[in-house]
Amino acid sequence: MTHSSDGIARVIRLPRAAGRPPAHRPPVTGDAEVVPLGGGAEAVPPVVSPAVSPAAAGPAPGWERRAAAVLAFLRRRVSGEYELDEFGYDPDLTDRVVVPALRPLYDRWFRVEVSGAEHLPRSGGALLVANHAGGLWPLDAAMTALAVRRHAGGRALRLLAPEIVFATPGAGTLARRAGAALACVPDAQRLLVRGELVGCWPEGSAGIGKRFRDRYRLRDFDRSAFTAALAAGVPIIPVSIVGSEEIHPVLADARPLARLLGLPYFPLTPTFPWFGPLGLVPLPSKWQIVFGTPVGSTVGPAAGSRPPAPPTGPAATVDPAVVFEVSDEVRERIQATLHRLLVQRRSVWR
Repeated sequence: MTHSSDGIARVIRLPRAAGRPPAHRPPVTGDAEVVPLGGGAEAVPPVVSPAVSPAAAGPAPGWERRAAAVLAFLRRRVSGEYELDEFGYDPDLTDRVVVPALRPLYDRWFRVEVSGAEHLPRSGGALLVANHAGGLWPLDAAMTALAVRRHAGGRALRLLAPEIVFATPGAGTLARRAGAALACVPDAQRLLVRGELVGCWPEGSAGIGKRFRDRYRLRDFDRSAFTAALAAGVPIIPVSIVGSEEIHPVLADARPLARLLGLPYFPLTPTFPWFGPLGLVPLPSKWQIVFGTPVGSTVGPAAGSRPPAPPTGPAATVDPAVVFEVSDEVRERIQATLHRLLVQRRSVWR
């Protein structure tokens, strides 16, 4: 080692003598110590690489996939690269927008519990018949559709809706895009023959708008969907829903206002219309959805089940007596299941 005139120490490597073995160096133990040089030389601070935070490293792959999916969806909507069936059903819009919007209600708000999912067919047509309630919104239909999608291998439930839904600007288009069809025999039969799962709420507006004091007491059934199911030769599945009656308890019906607005009823609840838009928020009741043993099927040992009914062709040829018998049986089974669930329920809210 030599010292130059500028005070910087330099190491001069000496040539090794020929044939001389390398010198043995004892192992270094302990901590290394840096001894500063004289002559006013300054120590150079070590260079430390800055730590890269996860946020600065860019979005996670999950977010990248979601962003790519959203952009692809928007591109399809703008370019028209999506398909509608003859009823106006848009599977792409339903999967990307409608279903994700309903999931928080299903999972966190109503905390829906499902039983009897083994009765849902994974292929072929079937008619699902359920009790109706909700007061302001037909959320029972939406929650049932999501339950079917989740427990029947992703199958869509094609809802039968009244004419007033399709006559309402905006609501009619959204209903059709989400898979709804007019509640009439021809449309229901066409869907069932195609092998679709079809949902109907035969109590109609009398069920969704009934008073809170009459909760879980079934109204008379409209039998048109039963006629379509018998004509198509598909099973009929009773569906019992508990929790939907409490989301908007109907205390009264303002009939004069309903007639003025052209509505079948105008519900007055503890929150609507007194709290304005906040009154539209449903109460967080605990829901149960039970899919019963199909009528017109040999599935299960339930009393009253009968062999599969063969297709009878046009709905006009279906015996009205058979329609009455089947609809009454389905109604009685739904009512009995509702009574059982209400007896077993510990609380409306949990």
